Amino acid sequence: MSFPYSFATLVPLPVVLPLFAAGLALALWRHPRAQHIISVAALALVLAASIGLLIGADSGPIVVDVGEWAAPVGIDLVADRLSALMLTVSSFVLLCVLLYSLGQGVADGHDKAPVSIYHPTYLVLAAGVANAFLSGDLFNLYVGFEILLAASYVLLTLGGTGERIRAGSIYVVVALLSSVIFLVAIALTYAATGTVNLAQLAERLPDVDPGVRMTLQLLLLLAFGIKAAIFPLSAWLPDSYPTAPAPVTAVFAGLLTKVGVYAIIRTQTLLFPDNRLDTVLMWLALATMVIGILGAVAQNDIKRLLSFTLVSHIGYMIFGIAMASEAGMAASIFYVVHHITVQTTLFLVVGLIERRGGSTSLDKLGGLAKIAPGLAILFFVPAMNLAGIPPLSGFLGKVGLLQEGVAQGTPLTWALVVGSVVTSLLTLYAIVKAWNKAFWQTAPVELPSTGTPRGMVGPTTALVAFGLALTFAAGPLYSYAERAAGNLMQPSTYVDAVFPDDSGRGQGVSSDLVEEEQQQGGEDS
Repeated sequence: MSFPYSFATLVPLPVVLPLFAAGLALALWRHPRAQHIISVAALALVLAASIGLLIGADSGPIVVDVGEWAAPVGIDLVADRLSALMLTVSSFVLLCVLLYSLGQGVADGHDKAPVSIYHPTYLVLAAGVANAFLSGDLFNLYVGFEILLAASYVLLTLGGTGERIRAGSIYVVVALLSSVIFLVAIALTYAATGTVNLAQLAERLPDVDPGVRMTLQLLLLLAFGIKAAIFPLSAWLPDSYPTAPAPVTAVFAGLLTKVGVYAIIRTQTLLFPDNRLDTVLMWLALATMVIGILGAVAQNDIKRLLSFTLVSHIGYMIFGIAMASEAGMAASIFYVVHHITVQTTLFLVVGLIERRGGSTSLDKLGGLAKIAPGLAILFFVPAMNLAGIPPLSGFLGKVGLLQEGVAQGTPLTWALVVGSVVTSLLTLYAIVKAWNKAFWQTAPVELPSTGTPRGMVGPTTALVAFGLALTFAAGPLYSYAERAAGNLMQPSTYVDAVFPDDSGRGQGVSSDLVEEEQQQGGEDS
């Protein structure tokens, strides 16, 4: 498949630009203002490149051979509709959260954050996320995960408080466990097939013994399930995320679990299209939804409440994947985009609530609607979107999932339909409880007179507006998600784009081997 050279040149930029900027920012650690400019410029360029890929990938997957070594010998970066869409949304979110953190740093006088560490680490995290989305082989996907996880270890413990170190330790142990499982899965996959290239695996795995194939699938699901916080592998998340600074918690909640969901989508559709674990995934989706939201209802702290809703709503995405249909996959992709935006926005708003009210405990808050009406609006809009109130994007994504569940009509899909509705209603209940206590009831004590800095309010408002824009642009976005799902359900589209053809990308073999074969041919003649 051919594609414009201009689009191909954009593919490495979301990985290369943040890494280069991270090194530059680290070298300029004594110059905070220069770090700010470099970080914002790098992520703005990444966003522009991602939008370009979003447009270009709509005509077909765009493949770049790293080091000009074509597949299956070399490492490929592949931008198809799904990865380009995820890149675009994540780039916008990363930029907004960075601007929010800069506003917070200005408001705090740069005294409470190790700025010289924060910017390089944040940029490395952005590069890891992009690498995971673009990776064309399992090992490079593992590298992407490790890049973003190594950066997340640092970001999670910024400030060095005892609570953050404890939460960070839990996160590190769980992340390392999932990484070890993933590495074992990669080793076994290579032993069984002789490759880790995703396109070549799609061709070779059907010939592998079914028992071995099932083992590989289970190991990959286990590794990605931990990263995506699927029940019962999600117990680590509510204790880890709420302790971090607001910008860090926001980007973790919005993106890190979605990278795990993306990996599940990619491997399930490309490597295991004849999925025999659909039933297991459906049960896990149902348990994740219901148990997660019951945990949210029981919380009396907004950060922990949102952490449990984060776990719960991962279940909607797994529901769409488990239905293994084009309609279900399209609804799941749409819901992922919606949830990245809304969940990130809510955690940023909670950071503003904590600054204005002095706490995130619902027992200590009250009256915010009167003293900070703008903050009330910033919370109310994404909160209603998370609960799925019509006609917001959360409602549209859930309707797509429910329609496909009803269309399939099995007892298990009906159970998931009922579970989805119950989860949505309980989400609304939890959000309304938080709204009443934090914004309507009288505060038990006088709240601090601290204001909300414009540098923090501006990026939050931009994300709220972006969430509303998803509703107004739901038609084109859902159509794009349907086209992305169509590609996913036809693995040959991905495989044909990755393997060398007459596009001039190479032949996928070492030049040394070519010369050796030519020499042998000359000797034989």
